[in-house]
Amino acid sequence: MPDSESLPDQIADMSFEEAMQALEKIVSSLETGDAALEDSINLYTRGTELKRHCEEKLKDAQTKIEKITLGTDNAPSGTEPLDMD
Repeated sequence: MPDSESLPDQIADMSFEEAMQALEKIVSSLETGDAALEDSINLYTRGTELKRHCEEKLKDAQTKIEKITLGTDNAPSGTEPLDMD
């Protein structure tokens, strides 16, 4: 998957929440079917860029999540990377 460097600046600078709102608007517009064909294609293209941006933001967040490890006395003893598998 290409990195955020290949995304338009206005999308790459968006927060996850901003990108999700924009994506929801696009989905809503496409579902109504009121847009002309060329506009629908442009909306779809922007939607795929927003989707990729959201996926990258989620992946970045996932790599930062850590789980708390417990010692033999069940007291927190530190953290380790979260294993999602």
